[in-house]
This record gives sequence, structure tokens and C-alpha cells, in this order.
Amino acid sequence: EVQLVESGGGLVQPGGSLRLSCAASGFTFGLYIMSWVRQAPGKGLEWVSTITSGNSITYYSDSVKGRFTISRDNAKNTLYLQMNSLKTEDTAVYFCAKGGADCIGGACARGQGTQVTVSS
Repeated sequence: EVQLVESGGGLVQPGGSLRLSCAASGFTFGLYIMSWVRQAPGKGLEWVSTITSGNSITYYSDSVKGRFTISRDNAKNTLYLQMNSLKTEDTAVYFCAKGGADCIGGACARGQGTQVTVSS
């Protein structure tokens, strides 16, 4: 059974940083493309970032490019999202997902999410 458990969310002031983690189990993590998606209050899922398996090529949405960094540690079966220069519009529940950008369609396995609130 695929399990994805996110952690690291919280309340942070604009301009601050957070590092999200996602512990994966139930599948061979290193073989799969992984993504972060988010859902702001009252809105649908939004793709944030994707990292490929193997050579770990990364992709970012325009809204987070240059501020967020996705990474993975296949030995620890863990996905990360380093978020810097946070803005109020980054407030959302963040999910890690087993798959690519098409995970915003809801078909991918994902965790329960971790809340990120950016507010002064």
C-alpha cells in the first residue's frame, strides 16, 4: 500500500522559509517521478514542482520558480520542498504526490497534506 506522509508545515511570516518533507513507503520510491501540489482555500489543486527519478531533473511552476527547491533522497525514501521568500499567496495545504504534473487531476496517490500559512 502506497503511503505518503508530509510534515514541516506551519505559520511563517512573509519572506520566511520552510522545508517540507514527505516520507514514502509501500513502493520503490527511487523509480518514480514525484511532485508537490498545493490547494489554497476555496481553490483546486495547483501543481508546484516535479522531480524525475534517476537523474532528478526538476520542474517548477512559474509562481514558485527561483524561490522553491524540490529534492529527493532515495536512500531515505523522502521527498523535500525547500520554500524560501514565502509570500501570502503561498498559503495552502501542500501534498506530495506519486506522479507528475497531471496529479492535479486527483488520480495520483498523495498524502494527507501539511498546512502552510504565510501571514504577518
